[in-house]
Amino acid sequence: MLKIRLQRTGRNQEKTFRLVLTESKNSTKSGKFLEILGNHDFRVKDGTKFNKERILYWMSQGVKPTPTVHNLLITEKIISGKKINVLPKKTVPKKEEVAAEAPKAEKAEKTEAKSEEKEAPKA
Repeated sequence: MLKIRLQRTGRNQEKTFRLVLTESKNSTKSGKFLEILGNHDFRVKDGTKFNKERILYWMSQGVKPTPTVHNLLITEKIISGKKINVLPKKTVPKKEEVAAEAPKAEKAEKTEAKSEEKEAPKA
């Protein structure tokens, strides 16, 4: 299965990445790839150069990008859609954390109210 992924290039502490089309079983450090689709440098503001036509062609052929590449393509407006959460599975995005805490607080208030009602007739 083919994938579009980032391949790290550059020197120590000076990370640059190459956007490559490769077999999913190949390691990112193996250097084996079918085609270079662009490059990306996080250190420079406009350090991204992608070959839009080739990326769209390969995606139309059924090639899937990795989640990080998917988010980069959305940022560069090559594809449209919603970004994918690339954080570890155990980590919950902050927006969802706040939303998840609100129902817990309501449940805690209900249980406290019930316990107060039970204590009131005893006194």
